[in-house]
Amino acid sequence: QAQLVESGGGLVQAGGSLRLSCAPSGRPFGTYAWAWFRQESGKEREFVAAITWRAGNKDYADSVKGRFTISRDPAKDTVTLQMNNLKPEDTAVYYCAADPYGRRTYSLRDVRSYEYWGQGTQVLVSS
Repeated sequence: QAQLVESGGGLVQAGGSLRLSCAPSGRPFGTYAWAWFRQESGKEREFVAAITWRAGNKDYADSVKGRFTISRDPAKDTVTLQMNNLKPEDTAVYYCAADPYGRRTYSLRDVRSYEYWGQGTQVLVSS
């Protein structure tokens, strides 16, 4: 079973918005960083956005800068991805991920930094 649960995916027309949320599926746990990745059918999983839990430092893929915003809510132990001005090329399954270690062996953009994952939520952007 997935360690994290995503919600908020769905179908939207180009130019529209969606808000994705992510939270632990069971017992709460500490993290160094959270991230969102996405995967188009037949392609490799790619980095979208990340945020460190303590300082709130953020990192975004160039393709989503100015359109997507990642944030965290310590009181709810939840991470959110606000997606605005969506484009057809944003269509993908979006995955939430968490790094409980903070070893910093890899960057926030690297899938190898993350231990916990959600099952994914589908985002479909039509023309």
